[in-house]
Amino acid sequence: MRVIQVVRFGGPEVLVPADLADPVAGDAEVVVDVEVADVLFLDTQLRSGWGRGYFAVSPPYVAGNGVAGTVSAVGPGVDSALVGRRVIARVGPTMNEVQVPMGGYAERAVAAVGEVVEVPDGLPLRDAVTFLHDGPTALGLLHHAALQPGERVLINAAAGGLGALLVPRAKAAGATVVAAARGARKLELVREWGADVAVDYTESGWLDEVGGVDIVFDGAGGAVGEEAFGLVAEGGRYLSYGAASGDFPRVDQADASRRGVRYLGIQELRYDGPEARRELRALMAEAAAGRFRPFVGQAFPLERAADAHAAIEARRTVGKTVLEVG
Repeated sequence: MRVIQVVRFGGPEVLVPADLADPVAGDAEVVVDVEVADVLFLDTQLRSGWGRGYFAVSPPYVAGNGVAGTVSAVGPGVDSALVGRRVIARVGPTMNEVQVPMGGYAERAVAAVGEVVEVPDGLPLRDAVTFLHDGPTALGLLHHAALQPGERVLINAAAGGLGALLVPRAKAAGATVVAAARGARKLELVREWGADVAVDYTESGWLDEVGGVDIVFDGAGGAVGEEAFGLVAEGGRYLSYGAASGDFPRVDQADASRRGVRYLGIQELRYDGPEARRELRALMAEAAAGRFRPFVGQAFPLERAADAHAAIEARRTVGKTVLEVG
């Protein structure tokens, strides 16, 4: 089968096509014939050598942590009725209770059966894969934020795949949504998704445009995230889940305590289990019924995975980025 391997840590050029033996499903596993692979900002970070203290990756390895496709085989202990079903699934071995993001940029991938979620009829697999990581994250952020109708919310790095879900869901929950992104194209897009206010956080004075907020959803990190923390009103919430700037924000915890601001970092934002999976299925059902539209901003052939990574790192992407495999 065709795969894309990270042959050494480095820039996008280290993503190299290769041929490997077809995978075999083990106990409680399935093989998925991949049609679409999810491309995450995390994939670019791991490829560069970032995060080795947390994720046990070492070259050569097949990049990628998420796929959409059709189950072609099942291992011992798995219901054979899954064969032929359209699914999304996170892939990669689990080490020390952490799933290692690898194995997705391939024609076929192995997934633990517990990671498999069936895709409803009427929802294209290219759309379904947008929910795999960003769906639970968006739902988890809204769950932990306990957003109330009428609250004012700032979403940083709002024009990415997660923003395409978080902006309309926050709006539907009754919030006034302020979306911060980079450049005119991205600002236009977040307005289309339902943002009440769109601001460019690369422009001076952007904080004044935002004003005070009850909640910050920060996917930018770095200086942008740190500046946004100062906008949170007393008793508000600040949720830090991304590092698009290259690092997580350094938040003054003493200041948070003084102002009664509840700070939640990425370690506190886990949202999984049966409830999360039910909500994920409901979210895909909404999309299949046409009540909600996911957004794939750019798709690359599998062999052009390096171009996909380069585009993400250059901040040229909007919405979700995917690789088309099948």
